[in-house]
Parts: sequence; C-alpha cells; structure tokens
Amino acid sequence: MKRILVIGAGRSSSTMIKYFLNQSQKENWLIRVGDMQLSFAQEKVGNHVNGEAFKFNALNAEERRKEISNSDIVISMLPARFHLEVVRDCIDLKKDVITPSYVTDEMKALNEQIIDAGIIAMNEMGLDPGIDHMSAMKILDEIEEKGGVVSGFESFTGGLIAPESDNNPWNYKFTWNPRNVVLAGQGGAAKFIQEGQYKYIAYNNLFRRTEIIEIEGFGKFEGYANRDSLRYRSIYGLENIPTIYRGTLRKIGFCRAWNIFVKLGLTDDSYVIEGSEEMTYRQFINSFLSYNSHDSVELKFRYQLRIEQDDYIWEKLVWLGIFEDKKVGIKDATPAQILQKILEDKWTLEENDKDMIVMWHKLNFKLNGENKEIRSYMTYIGEDQTYTAMSDTVGLPVAICAKMILNNKIKLKGVHLPIHKEIYLPILKELEDYGIVFKEREVQPVLYS
Repeated sequence: MKRILVIGAGRSSSTMIKYFLNQSQKENWLIRVGDMQLSFAQEKVGNHVNGEAFKFNALNAEERRKEISNSDIVISMLPARFHLEVVRDCIDLKKDVITPSYVTDEMKALNEQIIDAGIIAMNEMGLDPGIDHMSAMKILDEIEEKGGVVSGFESFTGGLIAPESDNNPWNYKFTWNPRNVVLAGQGGAAKFIQEGQYKYIAYNNLFRRTEIIEIEGFGKFEGYANRDSLRYRSIYGLENIPTIYRGTLRKIGFCRAWNIFVKLGLTDDSYVIEGSEEMTYRQFINSFLSYNSHDSVELKFRYQLRIEQDDYIWEKLVWLGIFEDKKVGIKDATPAQILQKILEDKWTLEENDKDMIVMWHKLNFKLNGENKEIRSYMTYIGEDQTYTAMSDTVGLPVAICAKMILNNKIKLKGVHLPIHKEIYLPILKELEDYGIVFKEREVQPVLYS
C-alpha cells in the first residue's frame, strides 16, 4: 500500500483529500492527513478506512522527518514560506513532493540536489499558478506545432462569488485568504510588456488602470495587472513576445471602489494604529481624514475623496459599515488588519453561498502570413462552503498529479512546473470529468506589432 502524506488540512485541501480517499481502494493508497488543528484533519478524513487524521506540527523537524520518511509522496499545503524545509527533508529522504505554490529562487537552487535524489518537486500545481499554466501551454504548443508565431498573450483569473450568491453592492465575497485580498498589488510595481513597450503600474494607480473582459454567459469583468507578468516569458518559451499581460478579475465597479481604500491608506500594513483595540470603525476612518469639528465623518470622507452622494461607490462604502460605531477589537492593529476585520463582517461566505472561478486567455499569433486570435475561458461554480470552486481547482490538479507520479506516469526529476505536455494533457483531460472545462474559439484578431 502506497502512503500519501498531506501536510495541511485547510479549506484548499478539502477536494484533494476527498479525491485521494475516493480513489484509495482502487489505487491501494493510505492517506495520512496532518494538521496543527486536529479537528481540521478529522473533518476531511472522516471515518474512511484508508484515511488517517493526526495532529502534526510541520515546524518540528524531528516530527516532520519521521512522517515524510514513512510516506511515498508528500503533498505540502502549508503556507508557501514553509515549503522549503519540507522539500529539503524530501531530498534527504528521497520522497517526491508537490506544492501548489510559486517556485522561489531558493527552490530553484535545490534543483541539482533534487535530481541527484532521483525525485521530483512539482510546484505551481494548483489553480493560479497551475491550471493557468496548463491551459495556456496547451494552446501555445498547438500554435507552435502548426507553425504559428505568438505575438500576444493575456491571461486573467478571478476567485469570485457565484451569480446565485451575489447579493451585495460589491459583487464580491472572500473565497480565499482575506489578508491576500487586502494586500493585493503591494510590494512593487506591476510589470508587463505591451506591443514591445515595457509598462509599469505603481500601486497607487493599479486599481484605476483596468481592462474590461467579457465572458460569454457571465457578462463583463474588470481586470487589474498582476505584479510581474514578465517572468512568464521564459516559463512559456515566449522570450521575444511583444505583448504579455497577466491579471486578476473582479466584477465591474469593484476596482474603482477599492481604490478609495488605497488612496486613503487603509491597505497599509507597515505601522500600528494607536489604541486600535478600543477604536470604532468610524473613529478608524476619521483618523485618516482632515480635522474639522463641525463636519460629519461622512461629509469629510466624501469631500476629501471627491465622492458625490449619488456615486455608486458611496453605496458600496456605506453598506460595508465603515462609518458604524462598532469596535475594532484588535490590539496593535495595522490599517490593513483593521480593514480586513471590517470586510470580514460583510464579505464572509454565508451558509448556502457558492463561489466561482473565472479564467480567461487571449492569444494572438501569425500563421501562414495571417493574423489570428484565440480566446479561451473557463468558469466553474463550487458545490458548497467545503467543496468550493477554489478548493476544487486548487486541489484536483494536485491530486491528479500525485496519482500520475505514484503510477510512474511522470518520469521527470528535479524542480518542475506543469508546463510539459506529458503532465498537462492528462490532467486537463481528467479535470474535464469534474466540470473544469475550457471553451476555445477563434475570433477576429486585435493586431499587435
């Protein structure tokens, strides 16, 4: 019996663990799920005969090495900063390992050691990164096989609320880590290339420079640029491409409203607000406004940020409750932490809510002297709050990849991403069985130089 070690039993692990358990009898697997919160692991495993839940401190080196040594493959669903130690142990103990996180320079530096150990460290095997790579490479390879030359690649992904659960003015709820949403776009300018010109968008302008994307059957979305689109040129073998742009999708109107928080400084995570624990939401907002003892907080807010009372943004802000006298209740909190608390009051999924994933690609290329354009998109709605669209689209690629490695269908060694045909074709095909399907069509091209 082959033993699968899953480290981390958070929300994103739900579908993956379910897949392993469902396939365990046929594949002769034992699935061991470890988490600091034993209840998380127990909830995911249940009473399945081929599943074991246990309390696990992944930061304890002795405990971690013991569990890894008793496994055939390791799935690290830990926060990205903890993967490296897991991988180092996997090298020493010669165990294959999969993570859904971005490859770091430190991970790349281990490549030779991983090859020497005769194992594979598969990274970026999730949604974004993951399914985005696989679906893009499928089209890119097909274009190359026909003799086409790609001139433009644009790609957007959004974790959103499903239409049937979309019941607030922001058309948004948290379907992933709230902190990542609040801090999105920080840490440097967004970088991309457009028609041969390098472009940069500073954080203070990020949410005002958006693209409009229309998805058949789901209407229009707006996309803002991800931090570094340029790194994908080498990943996809597009070093000389004139246009490459990756971004994040939201419903129309979100970005302009979110930009209000950016302008006011509410997304800043670099300093602490004095007396935050006893402060109210209203006082928190007022602390960023000019002093005027005669005007209300609302009036000062609208004046400072140039918001008319009939502006749709105003409805969104008032609905959030930012002017309420509710206590923050967090000691020594940063502005970003307080904003997150405010948003969690209103943007948390309700019991019957469903989430949705939207992914969209546009590829421009020249074939036989003709300019062509292919558009590809995927929409996927989750089942419930356990088996969310995010959990499905992150967890299923990991699980399918693990099955392929255990069955010796992937023979690569070293640090890898799912950009190889022998990896992405079978995974994309099996994802279709779960309703994760890309629709492709050729359209009249938008020309690039």
